[in-house]
This record gives sequence, C-alpha cells and structure tokens, in this order.
Amino acid sequence: MIKRHRIQFPKDELTNVNQDEAYFYLQGSGGDRKIRFHDYDEIYQIQGLYEQIFYDRLKCTSPTKVATILESAVKQSQDSFSELRVLDLGAGNGMVGEELKSHGVSRLVGIDIISEAYEATIRDRPGIYDAYYVEDFTKLGPERRNELIAWQFDCMVTVAALGFGDIPTKAFLEAFNLIKNGGWVAFNIKDTFFDISDESGFSTMIRKLIFAKHIDIYCIERYRHRLSIEGKPLFYFAIAGRKNSDFPV
Repeated sequence: MIKRHRIQFPKDELTNVNQDEAYFYLQGSGGDRKIRFHDYDEIYQIQGLYEQIFYDRLKCTSPTKVATILESAVKQSQDSFSELRVLDLGAGNGMVGEELKSHGVSRLVGIDIISEAYEATIRDRPGIYDAYYVEDFTKLGPERRNELIAWQFDCMVTVAALGFGDIPTKAFLEAFNLIKNGGWVAFNIKDTFFDISDESGFSTMIRKLIFAKHIDIYCIERYRHRLSIEGKPLFYFAIAGRKNSDFPV
C-alpha cells in the first residue's frame, strides 16, 4: 500500500498568486517542508505525493479529458486508435501514458526533461512505455533526433506541461515536427495562455498552427482542469487535431 502523506495548503498565504507560484507544506517528523507545485523533481521522488496532491486533493481531470478527445477525433477518421504510435511529451510519472493505455493505445514513448520523472515512472508504472527518454527538446542533437524519427510517430500528446516555464514553444514545435503529416496531436493549455493578450508565445503559436493550416482542429473544449488550493476551478482548453505540415521552428 502506498503511504499517505500529511499535506497542508497555506490558503491564507497564497491569495491571488500565479498558478506556478503555489506551494504546499509536506509535514513530517523533521518539520514542515515547503515545496512548490512546479518543483516536479522534488515531488516525483516521493512515491504517491503527486497523485495525492493533484488528483486526490485537487481533482485533476486532464489525462482523461485529453485522451478522450483524442480518441473521439481519431474515430471521426478511418484511422485505428489502438495502432497509433504515440509520443507523450512531458510524460512525467506516467499518468498520461497509463490513461492512454486504458483507452487502447499499444505503442507509446515518453519524453521528459528531468530524470526524476523517468525514475518515478519506472518505480510506479513499469512497462507503460516502450521507451522513455530524458531529453531537452530545445537542445535535441542529431543522433537522438534520428532515433526518435525511427519510431515513426503518428501522434503526439502533451498534458499539463505547456506554459509556466515547463515546456517552451520551441520544444513543443520540435516534437510536433517529429510527427508524420496526417498524424494526430492532442494537448491542453490554460485558458489564459490561449487568450490573444497572452505574452508567453503560446497563443501566437497555436493561432499560427491553426490559421496557417499546419493542423486541422477536430475538437476543442474548455473544461475544469483542476481546483486551486482555494477550491476555485482552473480552466484549460483541450485540443485535438490532425497535422498537415511541419511548423518552421
């Protein structure tokens, strides 16, 4: 049985802060340990902590939502969902991969920038991925690029990894360009990053992907990603579509 952790959310200290500035206290015999929500390297090292915070306490629904809209989009075509060769960008500890497997995907490769994510996946969800790479897609070398091309990916999935300094636009587009033309792309992004006033670069990138016809959108849905520590809903967009052509990085 996975250990339950003692967690305290400092609600009075975090009124109206940015989502990536939120933190919690992990309580233990040595005192309280302050950990930011985006300190994934620390969180993944503690078995069950990520799931307890984001799924048990904050009711995250994004892996299920993105997998569902991807499956729905593919079913509108003649493609077989179960035969997709999926690149899971920002795979983390394998929760998205586990969800995709439950929907019938058989070929799955994970990518994350931190080794702690890989180690957590091997510890908690061994066998989910056919391969798992620890790689920075903004610095992808030719040897690793050729190795990834050899997988012949026809689908890319990215869940809760865009914005906030986790996966920059360049890394997303490098992965996007690894997918075959005619392949599938599914991802989610916070609604404020999708707004025209956004200054992170994601709003501009997504609009260029769509309006320059690099991708045909099959499904776009605004939904509740999870709760904030104050119990307020955080809204994201889930997007699924079919790739037409590479994006000039």
